[in-house]
Amino acid sequence: QVQMVQSGGGLVQAGGSLTLSCTTSELRWRAYVMGWFRQTPGKEREAVSCISKGGRDTYYDDSVKERFTISRDDTTETLYLQMTNLKVEDTAMYYCAAGEWSGPWPPVQASLRTRFPFWGQGTQVTVSS
Repeated sequence: QVQMVQSGGGLVQAGGSLTLSCTTSELRWRAYVMGWFRQTPGKEREAVSCISKGGRDTYYDDSVKERFTISRDDTTETLYLQMTNLKVEDTAMYYCAAGEWSGPWPPVQASLRTRFPFWGQGTQVTVSS
């Protein structure tokens, strides 16, 4: 099974910043769309941001626009999520994923595992007030 390894996350005060990273050497990295998703207890996993193959197109949930930036480095095979001006409501477990999703935004929740078959282990982001 493909292992995508995440790093970053942690505890930060509201208004602060964090950067999440995700990498794997087990995929044909450039062949996949990449995304970040988050989940809180009792709720379904939701799409935060996705980036196309090559990085030309990016997509964001309205709640994170202007605050989060997704990027990918195809040379080092690393996916990033830069999070600024964090809010308490950003508190969640964050997951990176790779897949064949081709739109439209946002990815349909019912088909997340189909469109994004490869997932990271998750990293907790906690924002305190």
